[in-house]
Amino acid sequence: MDRTLRNATLALAALVALTVGGSFSSAARAEEPVTVFAAASLKESAEKIAAAWKAAGGADVTFSFAGSSALAKQIEEGAPADVFISADLKWMDHLDKAGKVKTDTRVNLLGNRIVLVAPKDSAVTTAIAPNFPLATLLGDERLAMANVDAVPAGTYGKAALTNLGVWESVKDKVAQAENVRAALLLVSRGEAPLGIVYETDARVDPSVKVVDTFPEASHPAIVYPVALTTDGKNPRAAEFLAYLQGADAHAIFTAAGFTVLAKTN
Repeated sequence: MDRTLRNATLALAALVALTVGGSFSSAARAEEPVTVFAAASLKESAEKIAAAWKAAGGADVTFSFAGSSALAKQIEEGAPADVFISADLKWMDHLDKAGKVKTDTRVNLLGNRIVLVAPKDSAVTTAIAPNFPLATLLGDERLAMANVDAVPAGTYGKAALTNLGVWESVKDKVAQAENVRAALLLVSRGEAPLGIVYETDARVDPSVKVVDTFPEASHPAIVYPVALTTDGKNPRAAEFLAYLQGADAHAIFTAAGFTVLAKTN
């Protein structure tokens, strides 16, 4: 075979192999689960939404649920997430400034409320107001909260107690947990007589009851932003992000007690 013809044939074969290989690679990524890092308080709702999306023709979704601070740090360090849902603006802003999320995909998805909870058989009653007697209610026991310096539920709770003039009287009585669900569990098991969690968390645990809801003016607005990550590789992640903003997902979020902030697609 003529050398020129032979070289041209080999080059064409290589190009075909590269094109076909690239196509198979893209198809393989599309079949992989969409990886979502989401605030712990979203667990039940997010899993229901993922199941509904899969039933409607979507892909599988793999979740990592934890405190937003821990998830953000993992993403910053290169963890393979396609979508991030934070329980506050701070940690989404942190990743945004670090160039780890796609700013043009960012949406404020949900709102929530924080509540004071007690074991379901507790006789504790109180009205949350400036200088309410939280320290007296605790006595020698502990107040369960998510980490007050990093985890959104904890920072919202600390802000509320500070603005209500109560923080200084209880700060040495706080049992800090790694995330809001861990704080909820302390109350559910009776290991703490009172705790501060999201209203939506209290709804999923029949072993606790809501004592009262914190006034919205006592803490920064609770906002759950969502965005695609810049390192995400799954081409179907954008579809899941759109589904989270659709009517079916909104119905699930609303039933769980969240306030929907994003406009329905």
